[in-house]
Amino acid sequence: MSLRGNSISGLLLLLLLVCMSAFVEELDDSFLETRGADDIWLIKFYAPWCSFCKQLDPVWHQIGSELRSVGSPVNVGKSDATVSIGLAKEFKVRGYPAILMLKKDVKYNYSGPRTREGILDFANRVGGPLVRSLSSLQLFQHAMDRHDVMFVYVGATSPLKGNYTSAAEELIIHTYFFSASRDVLPKVVSLPSLPAVVVFKDGAYFTFNVERDGDLKSWINRERFQNYMKIDSYTLYAMGETGKLVLLALVEANSLCKESLRYKSLVEKVSSENRETYSRHFHFGYMEGGDYIKGLVMGEVTLPSLIVVNLSNDGYFLPPGAMETERHLLDFLDGVLESSIECQGGNSVHQRIRRIIYDIQVTLTPLISQAPLFGCFLVGFPLAIAIFFCYLCRKARSNMSEDDDEGDALSAPSPQSRKKLSDKKSD
Repeated sequence: MSLRGNSISGLLLLLLLVCMSAFVEELDDSFLETRGADDIWLIKFYAPWCSFCKQLDPVWHQIGSELRSVGSPVNVGKSDATVSIGLAKEFKVRGYPAILMLKKDVKYNYSGPRTREGILDFANRVGGPLVRSLSSLQLFQHAMDRHDVMFVYVGATSPLKGNYTSAAEELIIHTYFFSASRDVLPKVVSLPSLPAVVVFKDGAYFTFNVERDGDLKSWINRERFQNYMKIDSYTLYAMGETGKLVLLALVEANSLCKESLRYKSLVEKVSSENRETYSRHFHFGYMEGGDYIKGLVMGEVTLPSLIVVNLSNDGYFLPPGAMETERHLLDFLDGVLESSIECQGGNSVHQRIRRIIYDIQVTLTPLISQAPLFGCFLVGFPLAIAIFFCYLCRKARSNMSEDDDEGDALSAPSPQSRKKLSDKKSD
């Protein structure tokens, strides 16, 4: 009976996997010719040898099944980039797994976390309307409950709305865009004039002002994060694309000590009470663990600690002393902006070479400790090839020098020849 039960369970599991795989289509180089003009596709490019691609595969089938079950217009596919080379080249695939969406001949790259929730949110955001209309106060409140940051265009058709739509076409991969009439917004929202673009976040709202904020798309790109938040490696990378610096409180992943709690509270207080002064230049948040920052500074990181990161050039700033008070932290931020505090790291040639050496060291150290013979082989084999290549080059150069010497000796006249030539000239 137990054996029969196990067989039935195994059969049901196999049937479930087959059904889920039916919602994900394998795509080849003929895809661009056979797809419909209005089709929307979420595509994963993978390589058979990629371990991250294999880890994502069951999640990808879950995504395909869930999108189909809710009636989403988004089709889900995957393509072996090592086989369908033409399709991968068309989408400019650089690494694996690569996740992209194709919607009306526009390609959108996904750079967020490789999680079911993150990818589904991307699919629903990009696959839906570019600008979602909020027609009632109830819909507005529902959207507010679902989104930590929400951009809303308020007013009738205008050049500002055209700029807003253009910004949405490019930034829809990062955030949602909404539109509403003035009577849909809560009465506590006071707008100086219409039309207007408003961002709702951190329990408050902020209105775009062209004289103060400049370009609308740049303003949206800067404001699409909460003022203070938990930051992971994906979020930190995205923050770097805004051109802002990032102030991080680096704390333990679990069981925060008293000093970690103080650093988090200090950063949050400075971010909220000094928004007008620093929000244009800084993002604020905390990061659990220091592994990502270790790679940036190429060394050990003390937890807890504070650091300002410049993702545009892989630079960073460290506090010159203890950060005991709010005044200390404000002086630190002012010093970064005024360039009185030295920027360390960077992406100069010297730093790039250092980073390559550091990455090799970080990769090989655990390998050598776990498998010394194999690690030594990985290090010694390329080194031996390099030495042998240098030996061949040097030997070839020595042979060329010897040939040149022999040629000079053959072409130079002997003393007897020079004497005969001199006698002939005298005659």
